[in-house]
Amino acid sequence: MSQLRTQDFDFDLPEKFIAQDPVSPRDSAKLMVVKNGDVVHRKFYDVIDYLNSGDVLVVNRSKVIPARILFSENGFAREVFVLSNIDGIYNCLVKPGRAFPAGKVMNLDEKVEAEVLSINDDGTRNIKFSTGFDLNAYGSIPLPPYIKGSNSTDVDYQTVYAKESGSVAAPTAGLHFTDQLLAKLREKGVKVVEVLLHVGRGTFLPVSSELVENHKMHSEFYEIGKEACDVLNFAKSSGGKIFAVGTTSVRVLESVFDGKFSPKTGETDIFIFPKSYKWKVVDGLITNFHLPKSSLIMLVASFLENKGVDDAVPYVKELYELAKRLEYRFYSFGDAMIIL
Repeated sequence: MSQLRTQDFDFDLPEKFIAQDPVSPRDSAKLMVVKNGDVVHRKFYDVIDYLNSGDVLVVNRSKVIPARILFSENGFAREVFVLSNIDGIYNCLVKPGRAFPAGKVMNLDEKVEAEVLSINDDGTRNIKFSTGFDLNAYGSIPLPPYIKGSNSTDVDYQTVYAKESGSVAAPTAGLHFTDQLLAKLREKGVKVVEVLLHVGRGTFLPVSSELVENHKMHSEFYEIGKEACDVLNFAKSSGGKIFAVGTTSVRVLESVFDGKFSPKTGETDIFIFPKSYKWKVVDGLITNFHLPKSSLIMLVASFLENKGVDDAVPYVKELYELAKRLEYRFYSFGDAMIIL
């Protein structure tokens, strides 16, 4: 076992580095290029220089749902955050918790009621809404809590290729791509394929266990289709490289590959961290700058290790310190990194 401590992935990040708004156009964000111990600083639209004909760019087509429902009860603010919906029963975070005891029925408005059916061990509630409830009508796109007073729109927090609703947070590495940049990549001979992973709240939660290996990832729904598998298998057999856009695409690719890619739908709770994981198929990683002590920065460190970095944990923090010195922007609307 690795015996890595979660504290090993902590770093200081003053609020001034947390991007509150996206850059415009999307692909004008900064890009840190990391390869063989060398670091180069470009713009995101320069990513095209690092992919060649025959390579495959893998994106996550999941779309963020309007998960946050705000309403008032007797003049007091109430919040319901939808995590999932199974057969009309919604698993939700609620705020404040004391206002949502089991059995309580409350009104979103004069038309729709919400009933708290039960309270789960993790504090989430199972809620049933009355006839006439439509999440698209009552909910709003949930920006992460570290984004405050943003001027962004709902469109800004969706990738340009988002299709299937199901995520409660955006697969943020993909926010940098524009339709024009994707078209240029295709013109160069790069294949762009879609996979699906619906992002749950567990992806972005800080790891709370003292030892990294004791952390349990939430499972997330994924799907990879035949067309994507055919393109990926051909690339593997013909020398093309596979570039994953974001940690969510990584989780699909590394979960499903078993000597080859086959169409599959399921749930994955794969947890990738240094000194424990042997990478299978991802050759290049495009990602953002992540939260301290998150499973995301652990995955990035593991990929650096896969690329030959001996001390990947201190190295990823060195890269983050460099990003701070050069005023890179962090988190969802922040800048990007590509590891080759």
